[in-house]
Amino acid sequence: MSTMAVSQAGAGGMTKDERFVILASSLGTVFEWYDFYLYGSLASIIGAQFFSAYPPATRDIFALLAFAAGFLVRPFGAIVFGRIGDIVGRKYTFLVTILIMGLSTFIVGLLPSAATIGIAAPIILIALRLAQGLALGGEYGGAATYVAEHAPNGKRGYYTSFIQTTATLGLFLSLLVILFTRTATGEPDFAAWGWRIPFLVSVLLLGVSVWIRLRLNESPIFQKMKDEGKSSKAPLTEAFGNWQNGKLVLLALLGGVMGQGVVWYTGQFYALFFLQSILKVDGYTANLLIAWSLLLGTGFFIVFGMLSDKIGRKPIILGGCLIAALTFFPIFKMITTNANPALEKAIESVKVEVVADPAGCGDLFNPVGTRVFSAPCDTARAFLSQSSVKYSTTSGPAGSGVKVMVNGKDVAYANAKDGNPAVLAAVLAAGYPKTGDAGIVKMAHPFDIFRPQVAAIIGLLFVLVVYVTMVYGPIAAMLVELFPTRIRYTSMSLPYHIGNGWFGGLLPATAFAIVASTGDIYAGLWYPIIFASITVVIGFFFLPETKDVDIKAT
Repeated sequence: MSTMAVSQAGAGGMTKDERFVILASSLGTVFEWYDFYLYGSLASIIGAQFFSAYPPATRDIFALLAFAAGFLVRPFGAIVFGRIGDIVGRKYTFLVTILIMGLSTFIVGLLPSAATIGIAAPIILIALRLAQGLALGGEYGGAATYVAEHAPNGKRGYYTSFIQTTATLGLFLSLLVILFTRTATGEPDFAAWGWRIPFLVSVLLLGVSVWIRLRLNESPIFQKMKDEGKSSKAPLTEAFGNWQNGKLVLLALLGGVMGQGVVWYTGQFYALFFLQSILKVDGYTANLLIAWSLLLGTGFFIVFGMLSDKIGRKPIILGGCLIAALTFFPIFKMITTNANPALEKAIESVKVEVVADPAGCGDLFNPVGTRVFSAPCDTARAFLSQSSVKYSTTSGPAGSGVKVMVNGKDVAYANAKDGNPAVLAAVLAAGYPKTGDAGIVKMAHPFDIFRPQVAAIIGLLFVLVVYVTMVYGPIAAMLVELFPTRIRYTSMSLPYHIGNGWFGGLLPATAFAIVASTGDIYAGLWYPIIFASITVVIGFFFLPETKDVDIKAT
């Protein structure tokens, strides 16, 4: 197979070879994100297939934990593959990561269910998820570094912004493939076997991506450094054992990537969760609404990446974090107004109280879904939060049982196992909408976007996506420019994957846990608001501006 020689970027426009570098790096990263998101989108179906020995609630917990495992190991993948990338090279490292990611995804599509091979099925599944997370931890740093090291000075924000579109495009592609397969097979067959098709199709994408990446040469900056014998022999020690560089890693995380991660995950993932789990919008409609917002907003990654070459990385990233922190509450309230107006009205007009002895009430903080509540006070509050009912907790006499008060009327409460028909009937009678209520937004087909209700929600979700593009578009260029060539892959990958894999990846579950603990459907937004605000302060005072750094000289 022939190898494409990639020329170093000049000061002029983008050359044909440079476009190929961006295409090869971006296409592979789109594919990796596609693989990663498939699992998240199909977690409930996968839970039924591989954790079928457990009750439905428990199997969902295990499925979500397996998904979370992929996020948690990403920083370790960043360390492992970052070290290899700084010693061996950029090209070969991200060839390895894409092979691991692609083969893991393809094998999930072939893996027999627990009904066929028993406990081996979930064990193999979790191992594959860990492999995917490790590979993704190494992929992003390699692709971003490779593109940046081909980009001319003054255009790195623009060049690397194409890499920044890949996470959104990967999510968008996974949603499209799932929707198409669901429509073609029908829901019963999709749940039984059709869910495997999106995983199996990925082998075609893998083949194309590997073929394209094999045609690339090593990054010219890295190759020159290696030829001169200046490459690092111990990148981990240099990156994290040296306080001068370690301080930059910490500042990159706290003053940049942490806020970027929570704004990104709020705009794309928590918004989807909020629509489905809190506003009770059906999955088909919720996914279409998110898909349209992504389609309309993705081009702004390029806009803000290019703008960061002119005015700097910090003003755009920190500005996006600040605007998001100031406007998340009104935007999500407007989404409720349009998506489920009856719920908004009920939240304002219906007063629900859980009256109980404080000694019998624990906290409901359950970010990974593994806790099982048994105390009546806790099960009552958990039931109300899962039903999207706003409630307050009032102290009752010592030793008293649990009462649920709806607009001052006492409603008998027994336990959560029977679905609490009395409590549910009371809140419905008081004005809370039931699932499937006629007022809840519902799209008849993918192009049913011109009704005012649908258009307004897409517009609000689009604003959230624009926030995502502001904070995410310039971040790759900033991270590349912060660190010297010899330890760049290692140094930039770790803060990126802690910020996005941990602070961002755990956001949806943690935010909902806050909702459950407080009885306020908007309280989960404090999670991204607080972390984005911390990033604004630390970034403004301590993070250096990097746009004029000459990375060829480092």
